Amino acid sequence: MRSRIALTAAAALSAAVIAAPAMATPGKGSLFHDSAVVGTVVVPAHVAPGSGSDPFYKVTNGADGQLGIAGVAPGDGPYHGGDWQVWLVTFKAGVTPYLRTSDEAVLAAEAAGDVTVTRAPDADFRCPIT
Repeated sequence: MRSRIALTAAAALSAAVIAAPAMATPGKGSLFHDSAVVGTVVVPAHVAPGSGSDPFYKVTNGADGQLGIAGVAPGDGPYHGGDWQVWLVTFKAGVTPYLRTSDEAVLAAEAAGDVTVTRAPDADFRCPIT
């Protein structure tokens, strides 16, 4: 009986190890950076909460067509390969959401009182820009 249980456990572990790479297949996505759409490779790589270094703005209740917003990209300042530090951008009640396509636009909307910007360290992730 014990050998049957061990054999079943070994088979299940082998199946999981073989299936894991298939489940971890990277995808492609798009982000805004400095008012342009840039490509990204969506990999299944999470970082430790609070360890992201590149600013990434996720608009929680934005206008149609809103994408995530990269604060930096290759060739633009201190880009660390898409080691994203996540900030949630939320339009305030009574403000009709409008498209934000750069970190400067997010900060201008915050200064105008249209949005709140809140750090979300548990959402930090890794995803390079292509």
